[in-house]
Amino acid sequence: MPNPRKPEKSVVTTCAYCGVGCGFKAETRAGKIVRMTPWKEGKANHGHSCIKGRFAYDYYNAPDRVRTPLIRASIEDPWKPVSWQEAFDYAASAFKRIQAKYGVKSVGAVSSSRCTNEEIFLTQKFARAVLGNNNIDNCARICHSPTQFGLTNTIGAGAASQHFDSILQADVIMVVGANPTEGHPVFGSLMKRRIRQGAKLIVIDPRKTETVESAHCKADVHLAIRPGTNVAILDSIAHVVVREKLYNEEFVRARCEVKEFENWKALVGSDKYAPEIIGPIAGVDPADIRKAARMYAGGPNSAIYYGLGVTEHSQGSTGVMCLGNLGLSCGMLGREGVGVNPLRGQGNVQGGSCLGSWPHVFSGYRFVTDYATRSSFEAEWGVTLDAEPGLRLPNMLDAAVAGSFKGMYIMGEDPVQSDPNQHHVIAAMKNMECVVLHDLFLNETSKYAHIFFPGSSSLEKDGTFTNAERRVSRVRKVIEPLAGLQDWEITVKLMNAMGYNVTYNNPGEVLDEIARLSPNYRGISFALIDRVGSAQWPCNEDAPEGTEVLHIGKFPRANGLGAFMLTEYVPTAERTNDKYPLLLTTGRILSQYNVGTQTRRTPNSMWHPEDVLEINEQDAMARGLKSGDWVKLSSRFGQTELRAKISERVNPGVVYTTFHHAKSKANAVTSDLSDWATNCPEYKVTAVDVVRTNGPAADSVQEAERPRIDELEPAECA
Repeated sequence: MPNPRKPEKSVVTTCAYCGVGCGFKAETRAGKIVRMTPWKEGKANHGHSCIKGRFAYDYYNAPDRVRTPLIRASIEDPWKPVSWQEAFDYAASAFKRIQAKYGVKSVGAVSSSRCTNEEIFLTQKFARAVLGNNNIDNCARICHSPTQFGLTNTIGAGAASQHFDSILQADVIMVVGANPTEGHPVFGSLMKRRIRQGAKLIVIDPRKTETVESAHCKADVHLAIRPGTNVAILDSIAHVVVREKLYNEEFVRARCEVKEFENWKALVGSDKYAPEIIGPIAGVDPADIRKAARMYAGGPNSAIYYGLGVTEHSQGSTGVMCLGNLGLSCGMLGREGVGVNPLRGQGNVQGGSCLGSWPHVFSGYRFVTDYATRSSFEAEWGVTLDAEPGLRLPNMLDAAVAGSFKGMYIMGEDPVQSDPNQHHVIAAMKNMECVVLHDLFLNETSKYAHIFFPGSSSLEKDGTFTNAERRVSRVRKVIEPLAGLQDWEITVKLMNAMGYNVTYNNPGEVLDEIARLSPNYRGISFALIDRVGSAQWPCNEDAPEGTEVLHIGKFPRANGLGAFMLTEYVPTAERTNDKYPLLLTTGRILSQYNVGTQTRRTPNSMWHPEDVLEINEQDAMARGLKSGDWVKLSSRFGQTELRAKISERVNPGVVYTTFHHAKSKANAVTSDLSDWATNCPEYKVTAVDVVRTNGPAADSVQEAERPRIDELEPAECA
């Protein structure tokens, strides 16, 4: 008997989950997806996949998927289904009214790294060309904004210096604040392959993750640091490099600013960063610090891979600069098998950073204050643009609480669940007069929205993603958008409703506009990607099919030289005390993705039905806890309730949880501290207490509101 689910056709596209950006063949039958098959020609994954990309695709057809626009005058009112044109007109009227009353800068926009490059670019264009200000931000603000700042200041480019396959030529692999075995599993598998071949592994992480020890993967050195001491431990590693003269003096003198190198040597070489001093502060054996330093400097090819455990700190940018300094000092840049590489958490975080979704830069990281750059965008867009940087997302929320910021267009984000200090975010949302949420499902933020645009999943649209290795790949429409419009079309129609007349026949024309305005993307087009499969930026006349390894010969700074930044360790203001004696840190798990909007609506939830709190046996015994007990997790900022899980993965004094379920409310307890340079939240260090409880009240575990889909008719496309 033939398989009734045998596919009739397939479309090659790109996974929208983590920053690896795996290629897939999406196979369909009767207009529905029946299978996702890893694409063997995918240059990021070579036919491999994880359980998210392979199996977690049914969310697109979930019963609570919103398929018609919704509006309401007040967040206390029920949602009213309307046509697309009514929704666009309603949103445009509200934004115009607010700007007339409160000023041009009283509204802004937020784009998402779940969206395509073209959609991200259009969202920042909407803010700048239509709303008339630079109040535009991206979810990269709360994850990898320190990457952009830290790497730009040291090696000149806030992006990975290598392609993924470069790790196969590494002799030493240093993983800092990341868990690629679970967070980026296809890359993690590639890393394991190299370790099996003999490469050495250094892991710097408070938790004994799967990357520290699992099948085919065991760290030679694990620095299980106290949360918040990244900069201290990295400066101590640098101390050993300097004191033992393990640095590559030939590389430094040929390719770096030597005076800055001498200043850096004086700082990290001082006695206060000696392993014997820093070891007790960070909670690690000084001998292991020395071993890690010697191993990394000895190479001969040493590569650094890092994640949110570096960036989501009050010294996140400083931590990234520490990694840049280390790579420069040991000459571990500009060839295969080395480099400093951020492991991006979402499918298009790199694109979100590249394409102008920051309040101070246009696409290509060029400042809005620069007249020549601004003029090129004005000529393309036909409007005069604001020369003053706009508000970052945290600043928008602060201004909303203060009463001066009144409207926001949010594409593909759920800040109430994902952003820190949830109570503050909710207060900001309640104080706005028009919140337009553009998403697949009603979520925590939709409780405070006035207009809902039903979006399209990555399976229902065309465009491109830029993955963690700067690889630009095609996203291709597999099925028709269930709500009638692709996301890029929704943003364009909102622009039109606001009175800005612009037309694109397809998102390829948006990419062409990106190429005209963005030097690193100058040579990228749908035609090129269709021909070569994918291309890494910079892609231009000098590299017509892209660039795999950066920093060969020179760094993309004005003088072509690498720069050493001073990285003084400043302890976080978030400290433990008698009332809050434990430190909470957070992370991901293999089967789920970020706030779970997609994966929680698939069978993957069978592997991870709830977030739990990992606690060391010593701390559990002191509190009379056993695995499965409900506990109240409280901080200076709020509280929530989770089940406890006694674990050897965390040291005494440290607890850990994931943030995939809305009912867990992990961000109800996180602080409002943030990175000094970028406002990236300090998710990874929160002083907490844990006490046994009887479990949450019934009304505290409810998920976000759900519409009665059977009562909502799909709206006609305008």
